[in-house]
Amino acid sequence: MYKILSINPGSTSTKIAVYEDDKELFTKSILHTDEELKGFERITDQYNFRKNVIEEFLEENNFDIHELSAIVGRGGLLPPVKSGAYEVNPLMIEVLKERPVVEHASNLAALIAYDMANELSLKAYIYDAVAVDELEDVARLTGVSDIKRKSLFHALNTRAAAYKAATMVEKEIEDTKFVTVHLGGGISVVAHKSGKAIDIVSDDEGPFSPERCGRVPVKDVVKLVQSNKYTAKELKKRIRGEAGLKGMLGTIDAREVESRIAAGDDKAKLVYDTMAYQVSKAIGEMAVALGGNIDGIILTGGIAYSKMFTDMVKSRVDFLGKVIVIPGENEMESLTLGTLRVLKGEEKAKIFTE
Repeated sequence: MYKILSINPGSTSTKIAVYEDDKELFTKSILHTDEELKGFERITDQYNFRKNVIEEFLEENNFDIHELSAIVGRGGLLPPVKSGAYEVNPLMIEVLKERPVVEHASNLAALIAYDMANELSLKAYIYDAVAVDELEDVARLTGVSDIKRKSLFHALNTRAAAYKAATMVEKEIEDTKFVTVHLGGGISVVAHKSGKAIDIVSDDEGPFSPERCGRVPVKDVVKLVQSNKYTAKELKKRIRGEAGLKGMLGTIDAREVESRIAAGDDKAKLVYDTMAYQVSKAIGEMAVALGGNIDGIILTGGIAYSKMFTDMVKSRVDFLGKVIVIPGENEMESLTLGTLRVLKGEEKAKIFTE
């Protein structure tokens, strides 16, 4: 049996879990107030604060850290990497500390995992980092020569869902083709071929979501910029944070939208129908990217708990293939199961290079 510590720092929280093989022993999401975080100038300045939180959690649960087999952290904002596991090494630490692609709390995961693992003479890993990039070349170009499409999507959850779905259809992941949809605060749709994301509809180029605008006419965005009605910061917030359900219905909570629909709110029904319609169109795009004959369409993320919404999508896309619902974001489980495959010799961890 293997015991694995999974670490997932977010902007305002630190999620921690300990698993024995695939069984969760205990987990917690610790929220951090603005007051606690305001004194840190850089994300890396939070290192000791976050590490102490993790160690205190383990002590509270009377867990002997010497029982651990490995430690895994959420993959931070690195240069583009492949999917799967990477062993944390000094170069990765140097990049995340001194020259991260973006300053983000997830960058702390590898730093903390590496130091804790070294203290225990263990290996530390990251798994399915935010920067996973396995797009096919044909998926990268746009019609503007100085703009290329980037591989930014919900890699950790969507790929883990593809592994689960492969088991459901009784195939090895290498023999599958899935369209995988992450339904969360942002929505991304992925063409998974043999477990690799060969194309994506990212959360800013497809369906609108609870708080993001999705695909909008470029000419109208240019007009908004030229109008000087908003500063750059205000416009960014308007399209990413105050758009989607929030912009049209004043809420990001799908449950509230469904309550309004049940009460006869026609506007709420139209907006919700439209979000499902746009998700369905993006699924069609990715089915084409896979050349058809897909093994299934996977709906995952928080909104996948909604039978109303998943039924809306199913009614439009089930002619393309079997719809498989795997609700929740499952981040800690996904980190753990990926690491477990490495420990069992089912997958080999990669070495980070630049």
